[in-house]
Amino acid sequence: MTLIEEIIARRSVREYAPRPIEEDKLIRVLEAGRLAPTARNQQEWRILVIDDPALKERLVDESSPHQPFLKQAPLILAACALNPSYVMRCGHPAYLIDLAIVLDHVSLQAVREGLGTCWIGSFDEGKAKAVLRVPDEVRIVELMSLGYPARRPAARERKPGSELFRRGSW
Repeated sequence: MTLIEEIIARRSVREYAPRPIEEDKLIRVLEAGRLAPTARNQQEWRILVIDDPALKERLVDESSPHQPFLKQAPLILAACALNPSYVMRCGHPAYLIDLAIVLDHVSLQAVREGLGTCWIGSFDEGKAKAVLRVPDEVRIVELMSLGYPARRPAARERKPGSELFRRGSW
């Protein structure tokens, strides 16, 4: 599969097969995230890999109860920012962009490995931090499920490029 084919094949998976992820596949998925570029190459992030069923269940029940499908996934990744106070010269906080790139790399390598992911921004960060014992100064930016899809969701409609891209100025 080419990269563009993997991008086209990527879906938000909300139904997972009861199949564990092989360690070599997980290592490659995490390595893809590790290689993501970050502001000033500081790599001021950490990913918590949650695979313990009891901890996963508690995390979902307490911080994201409206996302029960997360319990089906063999793993939940918690993307954490170590330095949420750093703002780039353009005025944007670096941690949000850095972790978006990291998780995008993760999600695309997951496709290559036959796995599925779903980005989860709908969670209570304070409750998730309490369950995962994340220090106060660290932010949990996203959760991401990871596992073998039970089914392949249909593609969602996208706007045409002519509506999204412009050359030169606005």
